[in-house]
Amino acid sequence: MAPVARETDIVRLLSAYDRARQNLIPILQDVQEQLGFLSQDAVGAIAEHLQISENDLFGVATFFTQFRFTPPGRHCIKVCQGTACHVRGSGLIMEELSQKLGIHAGETTSDREFSLERVACFGSCALAPVVVIDDKVHGLLTPKSADELVDEMGSRRDETVSEA
Repeated sequence: MAPVARETDIVRLLSAYDRARQNLIPILQDVQEQLGFLSQDAVGAIAEHLQISENDLFGVATFFTQFRFTPPGRHCIKVCQGTACHVRGSGLIMEELSQKLGIHAGETTSDREFSLERVACFGSCALAPVVVIDDKVHGLLTPKSADELVDEMGSRRDETVSEA
């Protein structure tokens, strides 16, 4: 999970950019890298800096799937929905994980432990269906094996908490 930036960090980041609208996407990318997501305060600061409305900013940012408006979970679970993965059951894996975690794609659990995302393609078609958890690729999954991966992560978290 990305470190939480302070308001002064966002102001400093914005000062590196002139007020040209063409800087919107690079600014959004930099701010999200700092915060882990685009907070409402950051959106306001960016809109003010570029002298555009927040609606215009949201119109651009929501067009691209790379931008998120909610804090990410500690563990990011990405389920591939490319053709090979889809044909081999990634939809069932998404349903299983969504039900298990109690969230839908694009959401984060209330304890901020897990985020669930739908991804167009990872390019790992030979391993379909593929799920990437915290940048580690897991291939040839079934709904049950995907469920077990999440259980395993939860067990490791419980062990870490009890050792603390």
